Parts: sequence; structure tokens; C-alpha cells
Amino acid sequence: MEKENNSELSAVEKIGSTLLVLHRSSSTIGMVQGVDQNGELKDNGFKEISSDQILHLDTEDRSFAQMFSEFYHQLKDPADFSFFKVTEYEAQQTAVDLQQYVDQASEEEKELLKEYEVSIDAVEAHRGLSDGNKVTDYRVEDRYLYNPEQVDWKMMMKVGLSIDKLREMGALEPMLKGYKTPMLVPVEFKIGSVVTQMEARLSLRVTHAGNLEVRFYPVRKDPDFTKTFLGHEFTWEDQRNLMESGNMGRLVDLVYPITGEKIPSLISRDRLTNDLIAVRTNEMRIPLVIKGVTLNEEQKKVLREGRALFIENMLSRRGTLFNASVQYNADKRYVEFLFKKNIKSLRVGELKSRFKAEVPGMFRGKKLKIWQMEKLKAGETAYVDGLVDKNGKKYQGYLRFDRAIGKFEFSFRNVWKEEKDPKKVFSKSKGKKL
Repeated sequence: MEKENNSELSAVEKIGSTLLVLHRSSSTIGMVQGVDQNGELKDNGFKEISSDQILHLDTEDRSFAQMFSEFYHQLKDPADFSFFKVTEYEAQQTAVDLQQYVDQASEEEKELLKEYEVSIDAVEAHRGLSDGNKVTDYRVEDRYLYNPEQVDWKMMMKVGLSIDKLREMGALEPMLKGYKTPMLVPVEFKIGSVVTQMEARLSLRVTHAGNLEVRFYPVRKDPDFTKTFLGHEFTWEDQRNLMESGNMGRLVDLVYPITGEKIPSLISRDRLTNDLIAVRTNEMRIPLVIKGVTLNEEQKKVLREGRALFIENMLSRRGTLFNASVQYNADKRYVEFLFKKNIKSLRVGELKSRFKAEVPGMFRGKKLKIWQMEKLKAGETAYVDGLVDKNGKKYQGYLRFDRAIGKFEFSFRNVWKEEKDPKKVFSKSKGKKL
């Protein structure tokens, strides 16, 4: 078995290599074939597999890092697996020996295998975080999650796209690998004689019916911070961080709709579309090494909590030392460098103006009238009637919009008018005469 150093990748043997996998849940060893469209690992028992069925790895060091990183992130549940890179020549015998070791090993002894497994953290550190995990051009069909033949190109033509156009833009390959396009793609929708043009990021996804569909992520003017996001209400600081750096910078409990459970998560903003993206902490991968600097437990904790981490004496590709801040990005699913190009400078007054006019047109199921909207936008109080409670009983009251937090404030009586009328407040506080 080839021993993998966790701080850097060993040079790949000039003879062919492949991957063995340890299923942690079942403690069984298999020989890797690939990943299917649903993110499930394809592997076979080492006794019955033939050489033409196993995964063949490139001999180039960087090609292996590229392949393994993309292979790993396509897996539905990567935490259940440990992978070991071995030569094809000794793969079968190594699998036999490894299975015997696992069968007899204690839990502590199994942990020793981490010294030999391929570390995704080391792989991604080797690839270099400064290039933003840019997809390079290599054409091995087995490394695609989807095939071009599965795409409905007739439908794509209706929105002004073709396979050649996407290939020329550099958008096709990321889509076939299961990623969003790294750039905005111009699309057009025709409804009768009306043509609407827009820019969006695209991705391919398999529906519950098993069909491959194209998903569009259009550009939003701004994120809508007036609405809760998976149960989270954004504070003023949350909004500022998301608009400036793209990352909210703290852990929050989000309620996921399928299970309804609260899960600690991070939130980031897609800098191209302004969509808000969340990632669960159990899906995060924090690297062991960043540009030659081995992270200690305290530094890893900072990154797991979504905070920015300043690191000194990192080694660039040119061999020079540099300092920079890094932070986990929920949209990109990796730790990124916070260079100035990623940070959008916003003055507080400018940020406030973004939300000044964002008064929702509905309140508790009732559509607000134009005059009410105008008063709310001006920071004034508006009288609202015709509201219905959960028992079907009608009620009315006074409404105000707090622009600082982007939320409505409601009162059955106009308490804000009372606050402005000191005489009224004073007379109420006098109490009973004795």
C-alpha cells in the first residue's frame, strides 16, 4: 500500500494506480469503479473484479489531485468511505491483506489507517486554493457525472443555447460534472412574441422521476433579507457580512424542510447571482494544510464556525511567503482566500439604502394598499384593517416597517404616536388620584 502523507501528496508511481475503498459502516474493502448519477459509489469485491473494471488513475500528480477532488465531491455520503491509492499490480493482494487487517483490528487500530488513506484535505491543498478550484480541460468520459446525450438539447435551443456554445464558453464541462457553471450564461425565454433575456448560472440535476433537467439560477438585484431563510432571521451584521465578503461569518441552526430538524449550518451569498446558499457543518471539509501551513485545532475550529482566519507565512506557487485571511464559503464548499477582489466595500449608509424601499406588499395575508405602502416607505405608521386571526376573527391595528431589521412592527393601538405625544404619555402615567 502506498503511504499518503497528510501534509502533501506523494509522487504518483509511473506504473498504473487505482483506488481501494473501506466502507466504514460495514468494515468491508472494495475496488473502486466510479460514481453513479445519484452520487452512489460504484465498487466491486476484490475477489471477482477484473482489471478492465477498476478505476485507472493518471500518472500525473496534478491530474490525480484534480480527479480525486471531483470524484470525492460527487459522492452522496463521502464520510462513510476511506480511500487508498495502490498500484494496479498489487491492488488485489493489498485488498485481501487490508480486509484481513480490518476484520481483526480494534477501533483504535482502525484509526491508524488514516496514516495511509488519501486525504481530501491534502489533495485540495495540493491543487492550490488560490485558483478557486478552477476546472481544467481534460476529457475522460468516465469522470463526468452526466453524458451530453442525456441533455435535452431541443429544450436548450429554445433558450438560445447549444452544446457548441456552452463548450466554447467553458460552461459545458462543469455542468456535466454536476457543478454550476462558473460564469453567468445569457439565456432567452420566448412567450408568444415577447422575448425575455437574462443571465443565469446553470446546472444539471436528476429529477425524482429519473429525468435529467437543466436548472437556472438567475441574477437577483439583492438577496431578500426581509424573509426568513430556513427559519433564520438575518441581523444587521449578517446582512453586512453577506454583502461585503459573501460569507455570513457565524454558525446558525437552520430548519431543513424535508426532515424539519435543526442543523448547525453556514450561509454564504453566491457572488454572481446573489442567491443565499447554506451548507451543513457535517458536510464541511476543513483542510489540514493551507499553502504549506498546518492548521492547529483552534484554527480549524475558527473555520468550522464560519469565521475568517488570518494565516501568516503561507508559501505561494512562486516560492514566496505571504499572509492572507481565509474563510469557508458555503456556496463553493471549500475554504477560500479573502482577497480584495472577493470583498465588496459598502458604506453603512449605502447598505441601508438597499433595503429602504424593500417594504413587502403583503402583511399577514392581506395585500397592502398603495397609500399604506407609501407611508411605510416614508417611515410613517399606517392603519390596517380587515386582518383575520387563526380563528377567523377580524381585527385591525397600526403597522410600521423597521428598515434596520427589515421587519414589520404591529400594534393594536398606535403606540408610536403615544411615544411622540409626551403629554399623553405623562397623563397616562399619573395614575389614580389619592
